[in-house]
Amino acid sequence: MYQVVEQFVSINGEGVCAGELAAFIRFKGCNLNCSYCDTKWANQTNAPYTEKTADELLAWAGGTGVCNITLTGGEPLLQTNIGELISLLIQNGFRVEIETNGSVFIGDLAESEHRPVFTMDYKLPESGMEQAMDCGNFGYLNGDDTVKFVAGSQNDLTRALEVTEKYQLRERCHVYFSPVFGKIDPAEMVAFMKENQLNGVRLQLQLHKFIWDPEKRGV
Repeated sequence: MYQVVEQFVSINGEGVCAGELAAFIRFKGCNLNCSYCDTKWANQTNAPYTEKTADELLAWAGGTGVCNITLTGGEPLLQTNIGELISLLIQNGFRVEIETNGSVFIGDLAESEHRPVFTMDYKLPESGMEQAMDCGNFGYLNGDDTVKFVAGSQNDLTRALEVTEKYQLRERCHVYFSPVFGKIDPAEMVAFMKENQLNGVRLQLQLHKFIWDPEKRGV
């Protein structure tokens, strides 16, 4: 059984499929506590949730008519037997994307027969959670995957560049820089990218926060 706090259809707000329709399944709980987290309500121990089986989630996904499935949270990889759900969805023709926080080992899923696409955060200093990052995960990423750096300051941007270069991420996967909403001017990030000639790195804004109220759920 999976602890589900939300199911909805919207557009992907970030990642390589940003702007495309996706069916979202949001799970309860997270092992981190980032300063800028916009889903803290889903991470609380008393957050309301519904228990769903893999078959029930497959049936819901099939009824949406949408081929992209985004598993998010919280931290979806904390759900027991999440690999079973991923395999079931992929075997039934869905593209499955996992939004993961970078602290949970992805190797088993990355090497599985039914491999999802990973959009993985690297938590920068402003998040307060950088010490939790598992940099060994970088070795399991490929050209379908993304590492996302959410930056809130110039210090964050400098650290993102250091990590990108150290692990040669641009040669391994997609690399996105994204601002903490309302904390840093995107133009400042573009200037940093120009100054450091960050070819192959993309600036990405969270589309759903511009289309709808930034606090709105289910979008």
